[in-house]
Amino acid sequence: MKRSGISIVLLASVAAMLFTGAAGAAAQFPNPPADTPAMMKGTQTAVIAGGCFWGMEGVFERLKGVVDATSGYSGGEKNTAHYEMVSSGTTGHAESIQIQYNPAQISYGTLLKIFFSVAHDPTQLNYQGPDHGTQYRSAIFYANDGQKQVAENYIRALDKAKSFPKPIVTQVVPLKAFYPAEDYHQNFLDNNPNYPYIVYWDLPKIADLQRSYPELVAMR
Repeated sequence: MKRSGISIVLLASVAAMLFTGAAGAAAQFPNPPADTPAMMKGTQTAVIAGGCFWGMEGVFERLKGVVDATSGYSGGEKNTAHYEMVSSGTTGHAESIQIQYNPAQISYGTLLKIFFSVAHDPTQLNYQGPDHGTQYRSAIFYANDGQKQVAENYIRALDKAKSFPKPIVTQVVPLKAFYPAEDYHQNFLDNNPNYPYIVYWDLPKIADLQRSYPELVAMR
């Protein structure tokens, strides 16, 4: 779907429904499993996917301990890692973000807690809100066994806690590669705060993050 062509009226009418369950997220979601010792050394990298990368990047770059968040593509081949091709839904890529973070300030598990409770709806199979196709799927691309272990254990904890009314459909799959998106996609939320898609779909996520996890939000 071409995001620039989405009806503003449609966005306004359904955006509230998307975020109705987000209020009070901190109270509804269990704490994640502890990271393994190997995951707590030096600068670490996480790659996740959950719908449009504009909002995902905007959420995670606001967290304490996040050094950088980059929009891009993961799951397919290098030669198809281009927006117009990925938008066809036939490349195997998902719109993703790569997060570089300091594990002394924020854990991988905490990143996943934000991923599940604020950044997207992990019960929507191959779509997020108005965006449909496998390129908008929910996925965790793990780089090592520690990340896989934390992700799988946390999903089990979320299921046990009944954090969602429907099953979690997030894929937990090995990271093959991450390819940065075109320059105009980077920092899109901050550069285009009045863009209709950002206003109706992504700024509510930022507000939810600030309301539910104020202790995790970095000063800007």
